[in-house]
Amino acid sequence: MATADAPARARRVSSRARNDAVLLGAVELARAAALDVASSPEDVGEHLGTQAEGERLMSHRFAAGMKGYHGWHWTVTLARVPRGRVATVCEVELLPGEDAILAPEWVPWSERLRPGDLRAGDTLPFRADDPRLEPGWTPTGDEELDGVAIEELALARQRVLSPQGRDEAAERWYRGTRGPTAPNAVASASECTTCGFLVPLQGPLGQLFGVCANEWSPDDGKVVSLDHGCGAHSETDVSRRGSDWPAPAPLIDESSIERVQVETDTAAPASAAGTTEGTGIA
Repeated sequence: MATADAPARARRVSSRARNDAVLLGAVELARAAALDVASSPEDVGEHLGTQAEGERLMSHRFAAGMKGYHGWHWTVTLARVPRGRVATVCEVELLPGEDAILAPEWVPWSERLRPGDLRAGDTLPFRADDPRLEPGWTPTGDEELDGVAIEELALARQRVLSPQGRDEAAERWYRGTRGPTAPNAVASASECTTCGFLVPLQGPLGQLFGVCANEWSPDDGKVVSLDHGCGAHSETDVSRRGSDWPAPAPLIDESSIERVQVETDTAAPASAAGTTEGTGIA
């Protein structure tokens, strides 16, 4: 029965709050309270109305006149004691309306950070549950076994790459600027796998990648895929091409004369003379 009476009681309280003449008439008191909080008188605009908060409890709303606060309003909550004739200021707030311009939802810095944002002196927050890493070595309690693992096998790191971290790195490197689809690789005549400056990696990543050790290469000191390439390959050379200038004219030496002996045929004139007389041509 109490549950059934609750909505009716709430309606009676709301009705009494709306009809509270003392709180409804305290507009100037509410405005003065908003002006006391605002930076300048222009920041408090016109009166937008009232809202019943409860029995003998009401809020007055005023438009916010500050730049950048479109749709916001000052909310001044007033109250009075039973049988009281004076309103009392409870609180003053600057609240957004339905069409207010709001800032985007806050995202922690560790989630906003992107690759390339880290600068000198910055420190990344520790991620205990980073899926890219897994425990590198769990001590067994055996001093001899642990000593071999730490001193000889260099397994002293707390965490190492997990299969997910390794696969993500391989995918990122292969599709990046030092993979087979980079402009340098497409224009190259040979791949890095046949270059003498390639330093192979160890482990599974060594099946796809190495490190360039050629100071003339744009990828010097970087991880490159084996099917990457550039113009500084150790076994390639530039093609020989002719000059773009026209060929010079031959030189003629006119300062000396070369004597040439020409042999003459004595029978040819006699034969030619006989032919002339036979035709009657003088």
